[in-house]
Amino acid sequence: MLILAVLALFVGTFVFLWLQSRPTPTQYETVRPTVGDISRSTIVTGKIEPRDEVNVKPQISGIITELLKQAGDYVQQGEIIAKLKVIPDMNQLASAESRVRLSQLNLEQAKRDHERQKTLYDKGLISANEYEKVRQSYNQAREEAAIAQEQLELTRDGVSASNASSSNTLVRSTISGIILNIPVKVGNSVILSNTFNDGTTIASVADMSDLIFRGNIDETEVGRLRVGMPMQIAVGAMQNVHFEARLEYISPKATETGGANQFEIKAAVSIPDSALTAGIRSGYSATAQILLDQATGVLTIPESAVEFMGDSTFVHVIHGEGAEQTYERRPVVLGLSDGINIEVKSGLRKDEQVRGMEIVKETK
Repeated sequence: MLILAVLALFVGTFVFLWLQSRPTPTQYETVRPTVGDISRSTIVTGKIEPRDEVNVKPQISGIITELLKQAGDYVQQGEIIAKLKVIPDMNQLASAESRVRLSQLNLEQAKRDHERQKTLYDKGLISANEYEKVRQSYNQAREEAAIAQEQLELTRDGVSASNASSSNTLVRSTISGIILNIPVKVGNSVILSNTFNDGTTIASVADMSDLIFRGNIDETEVGRLRVGMPMQIAVGAMQNVHFEARLEYISPKATETGGANQFEIKAAVSIPDSALTAGIRSGYSATAQILLDQATGVLTIPESAVEFMGDSTFVHVIHGEGAEQTYERRPVVLGLSDGINIEVKSGLRKDEQVRGMEIVKETK
């Protein structure tokens, strides 16, 4: 009995090992083609910013005595942002004072000449033509004196009696928009813009209803872009909010970033009133999804079901069922791919099935 038991154990072990050593037939997923849409898009990172940001600068040099606005305020064109106290140039001030004194001397002399000639004219001792010349000289002297006095006031105070409402000491916004930044404080000295200096920026103002998306795209994808392409903008700081945009600029020149050639792009962003009310801000980080290509109502299969060999592509069409199932290696013409599914232009019918990925059995 013992011998029979050992023999049975030996035979059982041999059969088990033989069964385990037999190759297991490879099994594959079955894929049925479907009709649907395929689109290919790319993601570009960048930021949202105003199309035009204007730096408001003073027309004279001076000291800020009052700031009437702060960052975030809305201003109309011509609205006062700050007030200045003039710091006069001593050479210009001395010249203006000298011009006033000289014009007063000329005015006094012209006045005496006029009074003397008027007396003679009233007595009929000189002609009207001679009197008119003297009166014209007197009027010119008065005008010169008034201009000299106004120039002195402008040089000394930055404002004169005749232009108090449009004084250079009042810094006004040149456009209507939101004040993005006021980099100065009361008491700061500011200078006007000239040939040798850009001048001091009192405030930066922008129209936040006219925004653009600015980003960079890799050279491998820039060739597929065209001006006018639609885009969808997602702003990281505004959850579940998307804006429509349209591509309006593609840089003709690349810039090297991290060893890769990048091309700058700009797109006009459509901002709804609700987003403006919510407080969209300049400089928000954003991502743009650009639709590069699209095919609708086409036959598609998973790209994993395609065999690529050089410039040729094949699928394995399934024939039969169960143990009698066979595969036909058939060439196909492919179209657009989104990285998961791919368009089949010819070589496969909708009612056929193809071999998919290999089914990997779990090891116990």
